[in-house]
Amino acid sequence: MRFIQAVVLAALLLLAPPGHAETPFNGEWSGSIETPGPALEIEVTFDADGATLTGTISIPVQGLIDGELSGVERNGDAIRFAIPGVPGDPTFDGVLIDESTIEGTFSQGGAELPFSLARENAADQARQALEGLDAEIEQALDDFNVPGLGIAVVAGGEVVYARGFGYRDLDDELPMNADTLFAIGSTTKAMTTTVLGMLTDDGILDWDEPVRRHLPEFDVADPLIAPRITPRDMVTHRTGMPRHDLSWYNKNDGSRAELVDRLAHLELTADLRERFQYNNLMYLAAGHLTERLTGKSWEAAVRSRLFEPLGMQRSNFSVSDSQADADHARPHREVEGELEEIPFRPIDLVGPAGSVNSSVNEMARWLQFNLDSGVIDGQRLIDRATLADLHSAQISVPSAPAGRSSVPVGYAMGWFVDVYEGHRMLSHGGGIDGFVTSVMLFPEDDLGVVAFTNSESSLGNLVARTAADRVLGTEPQERIQEALERRKRALAAREEAEERRDAERIEDASPSHPAEAYAGTYAHPGYGELTLTWSDADDQAMTLRYNGIDAPLEHWHYNVWSGAETEGDTTFEGMKFGFQTSFDGVIDAVKVPMEPTASPIVFEKQPDPRLSDPGFLDRFVGTYTDPISQRSEEVTLSGNRLQLVLPGQPVYTLRPRVDGRFNIGDLQGFSVGFESDDDGEIVAVTYYQPNGVFTSERLPD
Repeated sequence: MRFIQAVVLAALLLLAPPGHAETPFNGEWSGSIETPGPALEIEVTFDADGATLTGTISIPVQGLIDGELSGVERNGDAIRFAIPGVPGDPTFDGVLIDESTIEGTFSQGGAELPFSLARENAADQARQALEGLDAEIEQALDDFNVPGLGIAVVAGGEVVYARGFGYRDLDDELPMNADTLFAIGSTTKAMTTTVLGMLTDDGILDWDEPVRRHLPEFDVADPLIAPRITPRDMVTHRTGMPRHDLSWYNKNDGSRAELVDRLAHLELTADLRERFQYNNLMYLAAGHLTERLTGKSWEAAVRSRLFEPLGMQRSNFSVSDSQADADHARPHREVEGELEEIPFRPIDLVGPAGSVNSSVNEMARWLQFNLDSGVIDGQRLIDRATLADLHSAQISVPSAPAGRSSVPVGYAMGWFVDVYEGHRMLSHGGGIDGFVTSVMLFPEDDLGVVAFTNSESSLGNLVARTAADRVLGTEPQERIQEALERRKRALAAREEAEERRDAERIEDASPSHPAEAYAGTYAHPGYGELTLTWSDADDQAMTLRYNGIDAPLEHWHYNVWSGAETEGDTTFEGMKFGFQTSFDGVIDAVKVPMEPTASPIVFEKQPDPRLSDPGFLDRFVGTYTDPISQRSEEVTLSGNRLQLVLPGQPVYTLRPRVDGRFNIGDLQGFSVGFESDDDGEIVAVTYYQPNGVFTSERLPD
């Protein structure tokens, strides 16, 4: 009997009885039609969306996979559905015998045959598929030198696997468990976009209206781009701004509003919506937008709109809060083959991009919410269409396939979208010092996986993929073993690269200035201030302080210093600092390649702060006389700036310079310096001009 000749994938969406958003038919069913010959195996899935019941059918032997059903009608325990576009109008009339069995009659072209369906228990199947995973993970922890790992798997609407392995604290040998708190890093981003999505449901926000409608002060470096940036652009990494991560990294003072203001001073490297460029700062700005719209902190909005209804009671927004919890993982890194604990990295200020801490048990609730289209415990928190928008690719991601398993599709709103072994996958990674997180969703397969490690390792992602492979039934692959071989090769290559690092160094190339000329405070309007002090002038060693990070610098060659190896914060190891001079030969700036995809960041040296202190500047105020022309010249004080009054000329504001002199207004090449006697009294003013150097003596008061 030929059942399928052509399938038209268009369902007739008929109304189910009111109040049946969740019906006893929802879910996956498998069974057969009893034909005169071998039974015809079938698989059916029913789904309720509001008052509408829809479904798909697969008949593998006929080549029909996930064909949409038409005429899906429910009347109490009876259900009727048809396969559209097939001769003979194939129709099923069935009755729910018990909660796990449907029996009835299949008819086509006048023939009637019995059929039966049994509910597939996806959760039980997943549990069975995951048997033996424990041993793989325990072996992998040893092979990859990882202290601990947590993992949870959600399938068929249930948490089917939630375990901890290894240690959350190596020193005290405290075991990892499914309730241990980890830093989840950038997997926070999807939580930020979900709350914004809820605000679109409330009618407070439109994804595609300009951000300036709600944040009038929002600005970027290109005046043609800034007015057109929308919230959707911000959370899909398509504003034209590269990462600029060091502008916020380890910054724990100031406010989110201050960091948003700094965006105007950060270089853009693409046009609006031209290409994907991952950017944490725009997620910070999206969190700030949430605060403006709700009138409460981003943390409070996420807690009230997500954590509380999801039952994520212990999840928090700061590593300081995690450390106050008795069950938290401690961060580690591997140094020359040995694991060492490292300090927690607070990132509260940029929280909307990645500061959440959670456990695999509580993250399992987050997975269930996303897999059930925004419903948790029967309560809808976000419109189904809104969540579908968050899950849909918005811009392509220019990357090669991740091995032979994944094909990149694009970036959604807080999620990467890939085709993984033929299955649509939403995923995101998260990494912050000593922690790495991997979250994966397979919406059409009702499968979600989350895995954490408390060291900077790819093992969590590998274990998550291995768990997904088992549940999805994909062809077995030696992912962990292959990655272990790559790890060994990478460690060897890293050692060789470090040995060859000095090849780019020019020997015996001394700096141009004495030690004290390089010391001082340098500033950039987008990156803030960095301070350089001499730790050992004889050895040409300096100490950098930036965003609370102290790092040693070693002289490299000429006017270039390099981040030295350190047992402390390694952020600046190997980074180069190139000093620049003015036309007067004064060290007045340092350029640092803090954003690899943009121009080096130029920090301008700041004058002595006393030169802007009215109490200090008062000593220069007075009348000076040119000994040749006998012309009188006045130096006065206005606020915190000196002013120069010359006969017949406009009044000039004297602007402090890094060498202690003052530029005369905006005149290029003209400056003044004040001379003092042995007692420190100001006795003269010297004019430095292109045509010479001239001195005027100070008249007695």
